[in-house]
Amino acid sequence: MMSSRIVDAPVSVPSPPSGRPAPVVLDGTGLGVEDVVRLADGAVRPVPGPDAIRRAEHSWNAARRIAATGRVYGRSTGVGANRNEDVPTEAAVGHGLRLLRSHAGAIGEELPARQVRAMLAVRANQLLAGGAGLRPGVVTALCEALASGAYPVVNEFGSVGTGDLAALAQVGLALAGEHPWRGAGAPEPQPLDNNDALALISSNALTLGQSALALHELRGLIGATQVVAALSLLAVDGSHEAYAAPVHAARPHRGSTEVARRMRELIGAADRPAPPLGRIQDPYGFRCLPQIHGPAHDAADALEQVLTVEINAAAENPLIAPEDLAAYHHGGFYQAQLALALDHFRLALTQVARLSTSRLSTLNEPAYTRLRPFLADHEPASSGVMILEYAAGAALGDLRAFSAPASLGHAVLSRGVEEQASFASLAARQTLRACAAYRLVVGCELVAAVRALRQRDLRPDPGLPAGRAFALAVSVLDADPADRPLTDDVTKAAVLLDRFTDIWRGSAS
Repeated sequence: MMSSRIVDAPVSVPSPPSGRPAPVVLDGTGLGVEDVVRLADGAVRPVPGPDAIRRAEHSWNAARRIAATGRVYGRSTGVGANRNEDVPTEAAVGHGLRLLRSHAGAIGEELPARQVRAMLAVRANQLLAGGAGLRPGVVTALCEALASGAYPVVNEFGSVGTGDLAALAQVGLALAGEHPWRGAGAPEPQPLDNNDALALISSNALTLGQSALALHELRGLIGATQVVAALSLLAVDGSHEAYAAPVHAARPHRGSTEVARRMRELIGAADRPAPPLGRIQDPYGFRCLPQIHGPAHDAADALEQVLTVEINAAAENPLIAPEDLAAYHHGGFYQAQLALALDHFRLALTQVARLSTSRLSTLNEPAYTRLRPFLADHEPASSGVMILEYAAGAALGDLRAFSAPASLGHAVLSRGVEEQASFASLAARQTLRACAAYRLVVGCELVAAVRALRQRDLRPDPGLPAGRAFALAVSVLDADPADRPLTDDVTKAAVLLDRFTDIWRGSAS
């Protein structure tokens, strides 16, 4: 398996535009996955909405009044199994810092800037939903950090899906001036106390930020895979019948119907194509593509719906309700929906990658390409792209491992008080790790498809999306068919998939 460290996948991260980046308003209600990605990349700068800031101020004032007159978890009491331990009034100021210090115990590798920035963006927006009762200056400080490029040191492990307590405690200590920052422009230290500590860390913002980054990348790569599959279909003179409009009207799953429509557009197929000459039907790698890619798109949509709710949720425990002057203790932080959506998405993704290896095998078969085995040159016993099947299979093995359902995990913590865990945090890490392995699997298919088209001297119509993809690929990939190492070819193809994503998105009209 790959290293346990989560690194940013080899994608082309856009540089911030010259001058000051465009603003995106954080209002606690309307932030989307794409907004989180752009904030993480520094392509936009966050601006708290005036109404949202007033909402946060109202919540903070209410929280202090409630805590001054009654017992409130984490403010006037301890946390976890210490929930019944009262905090004396004279110890209240120090209680918040002690809570942050004790919980800032995340371990493992230091996370990349992009993931930490995604966490900061999510947490700032959630606080503006108005349920945390946290001082508004913390929101301002988080936005200042996002605008400047500074980010706290955050380590990888510390959450089981019931709150990213350790990571956010590290953020809290950094805001208080007791934990290191990376980059220039760290905000001025904040005076965090007992009314701020738990209110800040009671969130799954890291898990949500990581999930948003993974979804954004993998959704695009699934689309790019369809463009690669279109080139493979053309290379083997595949049938268009599997994508016929009547086939999908008769079984109208939304995702599959849309995948079939896009395939027709990619290759210029008719809605009701004529039967091909020769073989009756193709292997599953081509014939079942809509039925396998479609569910992956549906799973991505379902995951985005969950993320959109959570990114804009006031899920802190307790929830401060200023209109009731009440603090409601609850389990809204429990991330079952997210863990299950992430698990579902990775399982669907693995099906798509497995289908890519099936098409790679077909491209190596002379019965379909009318070329030499393994697309080899004319030297005796040449191996051509034979090794790509092994390499793709190895990467697919990692992808299968990352697709194991994290939600099957279980934990009993804090002296039995917290006797369940969603492991959404693990699901998010596994989904991020899937990105690199998935790219390599599909990169192998792209190298083979382009070689087959070149050897058959087939040039897809440049006016079609598939034709534009082919022209782009031949401008990057080596045309030499001799036996040689293909590592660089696959590396270039894996990076090229981002450009294919743009082509696929252009077929959405």
